[in-house]
Amino acid sequence: MSLIHEIDYGTPASKSEAMVTLTIDGQQISVPEGTSIMRASMEAGIKVPKLCATDMVDAFGSCRLCLVEIEGRNGTPSSCTTPVAANMVVHTQTGRLKDIRRGVMELYISDHPLDCLTCAANGDCELQDMAGAVGLRDVRYGYEGDNHVKARSNGDINLKWMPKDESNPYFTYDPSKCIVCSRCVRACEEVQGTFALTIEGRGFGSRVSPGMHEHFIDSECVSCGACVQACPTATLTEKSVIQIGQPEHSAVTTCAYCGVGCSFKAEMRGEELVRMVPWKDGQANRGHSCVKGRFAYGYSTHKDRILNPMIREKVSDPWREVSWDEAFAHVAMEFRRIQYQYGREAIGGITSSRCTNEETYLVQKLIRAGFGNNNVDTCARVCHSPTGYGLGQTFGTSAGTQDFDSVEHSDVVIVIGANPTDGHPVFGSRLKKRLRQGAKLIVIDPRRTDIVRSPHIEASYHLPLKPGTNVAVMTALAHVIVTEGLFDEAFIRERCDWSEFEDWAAFVAEPQHSPEETEIFTGVPAADLRGAARLYAKGGNGAIYYGLGVTEHSQGSTTVIAIANLAMATGNIGRPGVGVNPLRGQNNVQGSCDMGSFPHELPGYRHISDDATRDIFEKLWGVKLNNEPGLRIPNMLDAAVDGSFKGIYIQGEDILQSDPDTKHVAAGLAAMECVVVQDLFLNETANYAHVFLPGSTFLEKDGTFTNAERRINRVRKVMSPRNGYGDWEVTQKLAQAMGLDWNYTHPSEIMDEIAATTPSFAMVSYAYLDKMGSVQWPCNEKTPLGSPIMHVNGFVRGKGKFIRTEYVATDERTGPRFPLLLTTGRILSQYNVGAQTRRTENVVWHAEDRLEIHPHDAEQRGVRDGDWVKLGSRSGDTTLRALITDRVAPGVVYTTFHHPTTQANVITTDFSDWATNCPEYKVTAVQVSPSNGPSAWQLEYDEQARQSRRIAGKLEAAE
Repeated sequence: MSLIHEIDYGTPASKSEAMVTLTIDGQQISVPEGTSIMRASMEAGIKVPKLCATDMVDAFGSCRLCLVEIEGRNGTPSSCTTPVAANMVVHTQTGRLKDIRRGVMELYISDHPLDCLTCAANGDCELQDMAGAVGLRDVRYGYEGDNHVKARSNGDINLKWMPKDESNPYFTYDPSKCIVCSRCVRACEEVQGTFALTIEGRGFGSRVSPGMHEHFIDSECVSCGACVQACPTATLTEKSVIQIGQPEHSAVTTCAYCGVGCSFKAEMRGEELVRMVPWKDGQANRGHSCVKGRFAYGYSTHKDRILNPMIREKVSDPWREVSWDEAFAHVAMEFRRIQYQYGREAIGGITSSRCTNEETYLVQKLIRAGFGNNNVDTCARVCHSPTGYGLGQTFGTSAGTQDFDSVEHSDVVIVIGANPTDGHPVFGSRLKKRLRQGAKLIVIDPRRTDIVRSPHIEASYHLPLKPGTNVAVMTALAHVIVTEGLFDEAFIRERCDWSEFEDWAAFVAEPQHSPEETEIFTGVPAADLRGAARLYAKGGNGAIYYGLGVTEHSQGSTTVIAIANLAMATGNIGRPGVGVNPLRGQNNVQGSCDMGSFPHELPGYRHISDDATRDIFEKLWGVKLNNEPGLRIPNMLDAAVDGSFKGIYIQGEDILQSDPDTKHVAAGLAAMECVVVQDLFLNETANYAHVFLPGSTFLEKDGTFTNAERRINRVRKVMSPRNGYGDWEVTQKLAQAMGLDWNYTHPSEIMDEIAATTPSFAMVSYAYLDKMGSVQWPCNEKTPLGSPIMHVNGFVRGKGKFIRTEYVATDERTGPRFPLLLTTGRILSQYNVGAQTRRTENVVWHAEDRLEIHPHDAEQRGVRDGDWVKLGSRSGDTTLRALITDRVAPGVVYTTFHHPTTQANVITTDFSDWATNCPEYKVTAVQVSPSNGPSAWQLEYDEQARQSRRIAGKLEAAE
């Protein structure tokens, strides 16, 4: 293996369809109109020296190395800023150009350290490469320059010198090596959209500055790594490269964090990961990254990882390390005993949205073919199960309609119940870029998220609705569109059921759905809501992006249906720039649903009661399948408390921390006789486990993830599993211990089985993915290149279905005891339950969960910023520190759930979506009061967790 080198064309590609022919150094070449001379040269295989140019940002023309001569024109224009023209004749290498380039290079080197042999960028330094390319042999100006290079000058302190900034945990900033090319500044502006960097000073005194001459850690920098990737010298360098050295081989793989599914080059030395570099050909991220995918991979080698299987008789006992064979035999024996004693339905399993498609497929296969029931569920139950139901009912398929590139064609974007800059930051950056280009934004969220107002971006409308009133707001938007005649009648008549539309239109047009009426209980000003509705309906291509703030409600499915209704009514389906787009939370939550992880569906969203579908799997698997849907996660826990459900296999999920009503989850787990947890660490759920099977990271296995846009991306193994097995191998060996004849030798064989049984994956194979890079399902004979845009010529179900969306207020109400509403969410630096990110340096940004509270509510309760407060609900209470902010409205409080010491879900209730049982995380009536520290329940929980993590022969295992 060798390093994967990507060509840097210097400037972005032109999207023009018109072609221009020109001659460069005697070669005739045709390129799209608007292409720079630099890029045209690179496409012809002619390298023009450059330092300030890179194809991730627009041309700048400051370094003066890329000068060319053009016949018929005076001077030596920069090739990066000069577009091609028909019949242009360009010379890139003349005596005059060589002299100019050497002179320019001399000036750079005269004020640059010459420590190349000990420099971390040695072997990967564009300044070094360009010095060689222009034939630099001497520097006439000496090497002192204006001397920003050395701490002392002639023995005196050099006030022009700046020390290295090592405040960021992942990279260093060495001002002495900065050549002021501005690539980092432009990457921060154009790619990331944070505008955290600038150039301070003038002339030789110019330097890159984070914020107002701050340290990186104190600035607005979000550590996405775009500046580090853009830097042509060692000015910005990954600390891992400084510590380990330059990588020597790499492989393209897929990030294991959020549902964006970014592609990275995992750059290695032997089996040690040096760095993750975003892959420019990644079709989801287009060469960009966030702090988690770029830097937060240290958990894979963290000391807390459990590498040996463990068992114990009682959860109060210390863990005992055993061999893999003993662990498999023990689980098989226990599960058989439970089924013999309590019945076939007494055990089940939960698949992981962090594992690969292949691993998820095997878990549901084990449960259906090995356990003999359909008691399988996945974390989508507690996040996007309403998406599956709502879009399935209206459109006929349970997934988003667009690819991420589609946002580049949007004119109006609605973001509802999502915080893309924190939860899906790479997509958030792409959205911000489109907004800076002129697209309009409507944000529907109780909280003022960063996307509402940030540098060079401001939402046209922010509708700060009261938590729990999503359906009423969406129906009010539809009311305006219908009553003002803003719907697309031609689209509806052609693509939807007209009679159903008429019924729906009559419903939404009723006076009680008007913005003026709904304002009373939603809190959204009627004028703003009417303006937003008109903008979406009349503003051009309208796209809707939504997240868990839509689905995690008692009416989550109803809101998804309301969103689909709105898109169909305005004709915003079936072309680039429009659509309904769920922003999936975990890296493979889409894939886990695709693979049949719900108790009522086989892979490909086919109902378990369908005889023809079951026949496909029965013939292949050689077993008779149960035709009755199994238990959902809440049902499993209820049945456990009732005494009829006694064993569970949980792969890569931490339901004790992530699921609602923590005390009820704990009671359900405690009532079981065999809880098997397969994970990287002793997570919170493992406190109640009897068997622990160590898991493997995404770096240690082959497979595929399916992201939020239905994109199937390869995951490639770059190091041996530290626990000895990939997760798919663990499940296979467990199946074999239970008597199943499974003999897969590689995950590619599992994908072949998926393709053979699932029509939407029919053409998917590892060889095909290697050839195509990635594909979006459905990928079959009808759509061999995949389906970037769904429902282009018609809906999957035939005619689009309009469905009434009656607003029904949640049973969770505020009152004198609990007058505030709690809503929850994520923060940029942390991920889900934090099991991975808490074991990285990301904790420097978010070391604890905080409670956001409005100044008015805080003052009423005598709470100051940073004070400990008690957060209580009907379900329980916890304590955490207050963060006073006007990002939340009066009457609303907000927190994250990344830290188990907080256990925010002890507060949430067991109310759930009417159709899918998705918990109502986003609406909990609470009270906030001053506190002196952790609650009694927290102290009791911490002690129980500490006791639970004891390992015989070891001091203690850390969480």
